[in-house]
Amino acid sequence: LAKGLIRGGAAEFHVVAGRGVARSYLGLGFEHILRGPDHLLFIMGLLLLIVGSRRLIAAVTSFTLGHSLTLGLAIFDLLRVPQQIVEVGIAISLVVVSLELARRDPTRAVKSLLRKRPGFVSFGFGLLHGLGFASALREAGLPGDEIPQALLFFNLGIEAGQLVFIAGMFGIIALLGKTPVRRVWIDRVSAYAIGSLAVFWVLERSAALF
Repeated sequence: LAKGLIRGGAAEFHVVAGRGVARSYLGLGFEHILRGPDHLLFIMGLLLLIVGSRRLIAAVTSFTLGHSLTLGLAIFDLLRVPQQIVEVGIAISLVVVSLELARRDPTRAVKSLLRKRPGFVSFGFGLLHGLGFASALREAGLPGDEIPQALLFFNLGIEAGQLVFIAGMFGIIALLGKTPVRRVWIDRVSAYAIGSLAVFWVLERSAALF
């Protein structure tokens, strides 16, 4: 039995069999996360915002658990949320992260929930981002008799791409740490860059609701 992956708008359909489904959806997940600037900017914000390796690992893991959960629920039609609302929510999550990065004194007594409980907040935003991943997977198409396998490898592809991005970000942060540029300026530039894009996406995606 031939199985394959049909991409929306594709001019060709390549037929693959057996393990081809796993390879196709693994590659699709990897490609999707690396081509999704909103998802990557959220992860970048977490890397810059959270102090301490344990807290950072907990936050990234919570984000992964969150988006894996809603990705599965949405694909099996156990959870349905209009995609336009999901996209606006994802943009708002970036606004929240950028506002935190822009704060001048992260050590002040009154801290936001994101700074106090980064894992909890990351899990919540992960639930939202997972619905975005589900939309991309639906658009790509699913093999009717091997949906669990396609879902598994799509998610593994996302995780692989996420790890590659995180590794690259750690390298960049390490290089910047050797320069005379103060960390506060790195955070501020990142905050304004992420925030500007996020606000634009909120407005653009909100307009699509009407």
